[in-house]
Amino acid sequence: MDFKLKCDGWIKLIEDTLADFMEKAARTSQPCCRAGSEKSIYEAMRYSLMAGGKRLRPMLALATCEMLEGDINDVLPYACAVEMIHTYSLIHDDLPSMDNDSYRRGRLTNHKVYGEATAILAGDALLNYAFEIMLDHAMGSDSNMGAKVKAMGIVAKASGASGMIGGQVVDLESEGKNIPLELLQYMHSLKTGALIKAPVMASGIICGAGGEKLELLRLYAERLGLAFQIKDDILDVEGDFSLLGKQTGSDEAKGKSTFVKLLGLEESKKRLASITDEAVHALDYFEGKGVFLQRLARQLLERKN
Repeated sequence: MDFKLKCDGWIKLIEDTLADFMEKAARTSQPCCRAGSEKSIYEAMRYSLMAGGKRLRPMLALATCEMLEGDINDVLPYACAVEMIHTYSLIHDDLPSMDNDSYRRGRLTNHKVYGEATAILAGDALLNYAFEIMLDHAMGSDSNMGAKVKAMGIVAKASGASGMIGGQVVDLESEGKNIPLELLQYMHSLKTGALIKAPVMASGIICGAGGEKLELLRLYAERLGLAFQIKDDILDVEGDFSLLGKQTGSDEAKGKSTFVKLLGLEESKKRLASITDEAVHALDYFEGKGVFLQRLARQLLERKN
């Protein structure tokens, strides 16, 4: 398997589908609004959604589906919906009332281009559109509707107060404080990990995984989410703006607790390697069918952005 070629293929499929969804949304808006206020909100949504990035979350959904020999067309709307939710969270995270960042993926953040009010609404619109897409797909299916609705519930919970938003609240309340490692891990299992686990689990449910298979998918995704955050903390210390597309050193400047702050740089790197190994070996059960997901975990260990 040519890993890069495979990644590029997934990314093209994801980005083409995201573009199609945005074109459809703009095309079906009210005719009297297409040149006015609605046009501006679609532009703001598209600005952040189509800004590139790793497309990790939708890729996880599609690769899980392939490993389980499911139907990619059944999973693709959910994969794209999760990417819309992730993008909305980034737009809101960058706001002055949150992380107050000026750059994301090498260009100005949404609120720097469109203003704070429009950025908030663009994030809200992406969140709502994500659920429209999932619901439309589930309701338009002749079969497997129960599994698709259950998958939508997984995404909803991962996005809400018991998932990503809850983790963000813990993060905000922990600024300037020395928090224990257990709380830090809990915070990131929600803030970062929930929306990494959701596409894996949602895809697994749609593709009929249960019992031990679903448990191993959960283990893989949870370890991957934690490893991803540890790597983010490391990159904030030793990363390069030209590669990251955002400022480094921001965590320390904002008084945030990080794995590097609690464990030190070298111990954080050791933990990262160990947790990545746990993610990789969770998929040994699938006897070679999970090789892409295993390679993806290893690749994230070495990432520079």
